[in-house]
Amino acid sequence: MLNGIEKTETKALEPLIYDLGSPGRIGVNLPDCDVPESDLPRDLMRDDLKLPEVGELQVVRHFLKLSQLNYAIDKGFYPLGSCTMKYNPKLNEDMARLPGFAALHPLTDGEGTQGALALMHELQRWLGEISGFEAVSLAPAAGAQGEFAGILMIRNYHLDRGDTQRTKIIVPNSAHGTNPATVTMAGFEVIEVPSDNRGDVDLEALRKVCNDRGSEIAGMMITVPSTLGLFEEHILDVIEMVHRVGGLMYMDGANMNALMGIVKPGELGFDVMHYNLHKTFSTPHGGGGPGSGPVGVNAKLKPFLPGPIVEIIEPAQAEDETPLYGLVMPEKTIGRLKAFHGNFGMHVRAYAYIRIYGDTGIRDVSRHAVLNANYIRARLVDTYTIPYPRYCGHEFVLEGRFADAPDVHALDISKRLMDYGIHPPTNYFPLIVPEALLIEPTETETKETLDEFIEAMKRIAHEAKTQPELLHDAPHSAPVKRLDEVKAARDLVLCCAPALPNAAGD
Repeated sequence: MLNGIEKTETKALEPLIYDLGSPGRIGVNLPDCDVPESDLPRDLMRDDLKLPEVGELQVVRHFLKLSQLNYAIDKGFYPLGSCTMKYNPKLNEDMARLPGFAALHPLTDGEGTQGALALMHELQRWLGEISGFEAVSLAPAAGAQGEFAGILMIRNYHLDRGDTQRTKIIVPNSAHGTNPATVTMAGFEVIEVPSDNRGDVDLEALRKVCNDRGSEIAGMMITVPSTLGLFEEHILDVIEMVHRVGGLMYMDGANMNALMGIVKPGELGFDVMHYNLHKTFSTPHGGGGPGSGPVGVNAKLKPFLPGPIVEIIEPAQAEDETPLYGLVMPEKTIGRLKAFHGNFGMHVRAYAYIRIYGDTGIRDVSRHAVLNANYIRARLVDTYTIPYPRYCGHEFVLEGRFADAPDVHALDISKRLMDYGIHPPTNYFPLIVPEALLIEPTETETKETLDEFIEAMKRIAHEAKTQPELLHDAPHSAPVKRLDEVKAARDLVLCCAPALPNAAGD
């Protein structure tokens, strides 16, 4: 609702399932045992685990109520910048649940997996076509693992040529936080370069690094569009500078939702890129996985891809026959990243997404994502400070602070948004923008939804100046009020069961 919400007491939670138990209640009637009974191993039992005795109905209602406390993209607007909480079409879910895919055992032999391998081969080919790369590996299980694979390929490429002095990777100060972590994990050192007053990489700073330390540069990691939501205006100059000193260019593909069907990173001159299937190609995101972060490379890095990749190992002999697919390790591979393709369901979902949209539809996805973000930005530019007032990609950043409301911060704005039934955007990221709020609407939201969000943001800006306590105490309508987040992180409560008295009766 958009007419403001007065401070109210938080509604008491429903009784916990631990309070609903009663001796003798059972959830399922098992048949008489027809095999010899044996005791469970004692090391698997906990005498202090007071499990409730409940019926099936109580269990179903308990978990249904818990699920309804969660906010999800299926319930409302989720403008979480950079992390891209994108709607997952239900048809994709149906495809991933087809028995031939969902019930496929990881140890099934090649003859029994031809359908799955054919799908993976097509997905590799399509991702390569969308991004302009020579080859793709589906091996990485997450975007961060895709990053790691990409930088390991850059490392092995230089070492394979005997170029051992290249120990530095350039990273802009607007980068994703995983980028410098990836660089360090791969054994490199980070050279940070600043942004200019338009939010692009500072070309003079980059030129100085390349001139002074060119022989040490293994490559550069950069996100396009950047985490500021801006397309690098001088990206061709950036690529040329790094290539000129012998470095390779890594593109963080997290923001391909603004590019697919419009710009091919491989054609810009990038050597390697990871894709986030959950951000760009609608596979589920959150809840700990499974993720998927394929990597695409040009010809010079193709031999170093992580494996195995899917290749045609025996071409079709006639038009009415199909080729034989198999898993192959590239010639100079960096190795395996995991034992099995346990995230295969993500590949099915991404395949279905691309297949449904086709080439023109994929382009429209990007166009609508960019249009939605620019619409919100244009409607809020007179209410909030937007540090880089340029056309943005599929997301943009604003400052969650006001000169005439100095005690209000970005976190207060985000908490208050929850009272309007909207998930908060990303807070305090990117780090180079004070009190940052990073907003990404994605392509599937309607103008009506965007208008509701814009109106809520404008009302909150007014409240910040007239009733700041509404923001400081928010959220008011959520099941749990605002937490002391530092204390919550340090003093975890991992069980919702009520505390049991100790032996002393305390």
